[in-house]
This record gives sequence, structure tokens and C-alpha cells, in this order.
Amino acid sequence: MKTALSIFIILISLFTFNAQANDDISAKAPTWILLTQAGTSISLADYQGKPVILHFWATWCPYCKKLQPKLVELTEKYKNTGIEIVAISFSEDEGAKPQDSITQRGYQFITGVEGEKVAKLYDVKGTPTTFFINRSGQVVFKSTSSNSTDPRLELAIKEIIKKK
Repeated sequence: MKTALSIFIILISLFTFNAQANDDISAKAPTWILLTQAGTSISLADYQGKPVILHFWATWCPYCKKLQPKLVELTEKYKNTGIEIVAISFSEDEGAKPQDSITQRGYQFITGVEGEKVAKLYDVKGTPTTFFINRSGQVVFKSTSSNSTDPRLELAIKEIIKKK
């Protein structure tokens, strides 16, 4: 019992950081507009008032492929909250078709392409990098891990789905 309580306290302390303490990301998620592979415009503003998992990735990234099933699983688990995965593909090989890759993996989330400027705006250094943004547009958590068993992923989701 004591060990479980200790683990719980450690997890809570890890999670109760503010956005400034988390790799110096700004508290408010920067706005952006990108095109999809099909040429449709998408933006963060399209998801205003919704909890968002903003996932930076690339088709060649094995770690992204490892993490994506967990992100999808968690959005399915909390689908009644309006949570959305929005992906941004960047640093792609020539001729890559990111949305095709997502579809082939059996996922339905949308992917913005040629996201290098947005990655720079969010100070993304590599793939995968995933931001958890609450309904107010605040970045609550940033993950640069592909560890699908990391309990902070679900804790971050629980935080961003809260209604104010």
C-alpha cells in the first residue's frame, strides 16, 4: 500500500507542473494553418473549445508508429469528451504521403503536411513530439517519448478533457 501511494505521489508531482516548467513551452498553444495531403486547409482554430492531442511525426519514424496506437486507444477511451488527435507531419522524405500512411495503419485522424514551420513554432526538435492542449487552448503537457506505457499520457488526457 505504501509503495502504491508513493508511486501515486510521484506521478501526481510529475503531472502538476505548469507549461513554463515543461521545456519552456508557452502556456498558450501557438496558432497555425496547414494543408492536408488532399490540399484542404486545417488549423488549430478549427478545434477551438476541444481538447487536442497535437502529434508531430514523420512517416519514416518508427517511434511515431509505436506511439500512435496508444494515442488512438486513449482518444477512443475518452471519445465522449470531444477529444481529437491532430497530427503534423514534417521532415518527410520526398514523395511521402502522410495521410495515406495513417489510413494504412487503420487510423482516422487528420494530418497536416509540410509542417516544418509549425514544428519550429512549437520548438519541436524531433519525432515524435506530442502536445496535450486543453479546451482553453493551453498546453498542459509535452511528451517527446514513444513509451506507450507512460502513465502520464492518460493523466494528460484526463487533464485536457476537464470542463471549466
